Amino acid sequence: MMMHQPSKPRRKVVPAPTANGAESADKLDLLLLSSAICNGEDIGPFVRKAFASGKPETLLQHLRHFSRSKESEIEEVCKAHYQDFILAVDDLRSLLSDVDSLKSALSMSNSRLQSVAQPLLASLDAFVEARNVSQNVNLALSSVRTCLNLIEICSRANSHLSSGNFYMALKCVDLLETELLDKTPSSTIKRMLERKIPEIRSHIERKINKEFGDWLVEIRFVSRNLGQVAIGRASAARQRDEELRMKQRQAEEQSRLSLRDCVYSLEEEEDEDLVSGFADDGGDGYGQGNGGTNSLGFDLTPLYRAYHIHQTLGVEQKFKQYYFENRRLQLTSDFQVSSMTPFLESHQTFFSQIAGFFIVEDRVLRTGGGLITKFEVENLWETAVSKMCSVLEDQFSRMQTANHLLLIKDYVSLLGVTLRRYGYPVDALLEVLSKHRDKYHELLLSDCSKQITEVLSADKFEQMLMKKEYEYSMNVLAFQLQTSDIIPAFPYVAPFSSTVPDCCRIVRSFIEDSVSFMSYGGHLDFYDIIKKYLDRLLGEVLDGALLKLISTSIHGVSQAMQVAANMTAFERACDFCFRHAAQLSGLPLRMVERTKRKFPLTTSRIAAEEMLATLLKTKVDGFMILLENVNWMADEPSQNGNEYVNELLIYLETLVSTAQQILPADILKRVLQGVLSHISEKIVGALVDDSVKRFNVNALIGLDVDVRLLESFADNLSPLIAEADAGQLKSSLAEARQLVNLLLSNNPETFLNPVIRERSYNKLDYRKVVTVSEKLRDPSERLFGTFGGRGAKQNPKKKSLDTLIKRLRDVS
Repeated sequence: MMMHQPSKPRRKVVPAPTANGAESADKLDLLLLSSAICNGEDIGPFVRKAFASGKPETLLQHLRHFSRSKESEIEEVCKAHYQDFILAVDDLRSLLSDVDSLKSALSMSNSRLQSVAQPLLASLDAFVEARNVSQNVNLALSSVRTCLNLIEICSRANSHLSSGNFYMALKCVDLLETELLDKTPSSTIKRMLERKIPEIRSHIERKINKEFGDWLVEIRFVSRNLGQVAIGRASAARQRDEELRMKQRQAEEQSRLSLRDCVYSLEEEEDEDLVSGFADDGGDGYGQGNGGTNSLGFDLTPLYRAYHIHQTLGVEQKFKQYYFENRRLQLTSDFQVSSMTPFLESHQTFFSQIAGFFIVEDRVLRTGGGLITKFEVENLWETAVSKMCSVLEDQFSRMQTANHLLLIKDYVSLLGVTLRRYGYPVDALLEVLSKHRDKYHELLLSDCSKQITEVLSADKFEQMLMKKEYEYSMNVLAFQLQTSDIIPAFPYVAPFSSTVPDCCRIVRSFIEDSVSFMSYGGHLDFYDIIKKYLDRLLGEVLDGALLKLISTSIHGVSQAMQVAANMTAFERACDFCFRHAAQLSGLPLRMVERTKRKFPLTTSRIAAEEMLATLLKTKVDGFMILLENVNWMADEPSQNGNEYVNELLIYLETLVSTAQQILPADILKRVLQGVLSHISEKIVGALVDDSVKRFNVNALIGLDVDVRLLESFADNLSPLIAEADAGQLKSSLAEARQLVNLLLSNNPETFLNPVIRERSYNKLDYRKVVTVSEKLRDPSERLFGTFGGRGAKQNPKKKSLDTLIKRLRDVS
């Protein structure tokens, strides 16, 4: 067989231009046309050019020339491949003969194979038939098993439904729907399942929604008790803090008093319920930490069960929205304030309901697995804070009793402490409380003013009698009114009346109520605020009430003396009040004691002393009327004093013996100083008065004895008051003493000497000196007989007195 040789590739032949036709246009066109045809280019331009030039024959001629040149080339190629074609034909003929031989061999082999395989084919047909029967049996068994499994799962689902285990029932239903429904061989069972599965899901959803609805009703009542328990625990914790601070204050006070023998130990109580109630127990699932009944007594299991079932049903978002809307409606309902019940009676229920609501929501937020978001809880809280602030503003604006406002403030502050533990911001509530601070204190001041007025009006102006030690402790030690650390013998008569401890109790109650209002209200250092209102209570209310008492109810010396004694006790009580306010405010006593304070009752103290002095002066005036009985032209000088001074001294000695029991030495000195000064003025006034036309030296000597007796009385008070103070008392008689000394002196003219006058007569008014001197300068012999003998020579003393009168008249 001859092998076919491959033909050579065909080449594009470009006719060579003739050597001598380069200048000819026809030959050039022929060359360009041949080149375009060989290269497979478009010859359209050549055709258009030929027709455009009107020479299409030339183009045809060129094409024929090119065709002839190609035919000769083809002929050469055919001649070159002819031998190869002959050889290929011979090979095909030889191959046909071989194919016929192969066909005969295959036919013979097929006949032999058919004869041998005939029994095998019969066996194969039997096998196929048996296999089909086996497959049918297996399919039947599989269908039976599938039906049995389906019936078993259906039975399990019914059991779970009957027992209320809805989650497992839903899992069974999901298994039936996803894995077994399409595989069910029975169309009847399949149709039944397709109808019942949605009904079962609807039934479960209705049942779980009913349980959730029952929980919503129950949790509203539980929330109120929950809030009360939580706020009660906050109150107990606050009470323990107060007791601890009280022990600290006692230790500080004893340290201040250098009583080192008392040792205090801090006892720490463990309140597991409180800790577990406020702390995050961090549990999961449906157990104690995640919705089960915990130490605060609320159960979230029905809620989480409903949430889980709705998640399984694929309607999680719908249930979230449903839960949030229902809780928001419940909160809105909780905001309703009954107009039939006073807010003072319902405020605890109102605030505990809201506190319980948000304690529940905090637990749901932390353990609910996304049932409610932090943003939603914050929105609910903002709404609640806004409403609570509005209610407080409205209720506070109506209240006219400080105690009512304090009760509500305390409960709101406990609410704030409780909910702050759960991370809720309560600054807005505290700001409302701070905003009504002034109103509360105005009401408190008004209440205290009424109480103080009642106490003062009931005062009998008698020293307080205490028969037992507990009375002394309750009325004296409690307000640090004692002047000695030694416990007196009983019965004990205090220098003050019952008004003092009664007013101290009112002031102490004011301080404690004020501190109670300011405490736990967002202020850490509020002593200055307490002190401001305490200054108002003492400096305006109490001082004003005492001034009114002094001006309207004091009619006797004993009453005025008791009020003056009370002012001394009030001064010690005021120091106690400021220390007590500092202690309750958490301020160290050493800082308060370094501050010098003005006595806030200074005005009433001055008024009390002035009233006592005025009454004493009035009483003294009654004795000074006896000056009218003095014999101004006595023949002999009085040796034992005139009647008025003897009566007056008896009264003053009786007065001092009574006053020294209740009045401090400084007040007694100031009062007696005013009285003696008044007596001195009365003596001088009697000499100046027109009722005394003239007097002689004997009467003047009698006045000198009177003044000496009064000075002796002042000197005798040295054991009661300081010696220097006794000297000041004696100086209160200076005007009368200096006038008597001047008139009895041998040279009265020395009054004109500025140095002597400033040293010895600085209390005398020259006009009074002139008036009195003229009365002593009487032309009667009886009047001036004592100045000298009967000789013609003038008495030098009389001459000096005349000179004094003349010079003083010239000055005037």
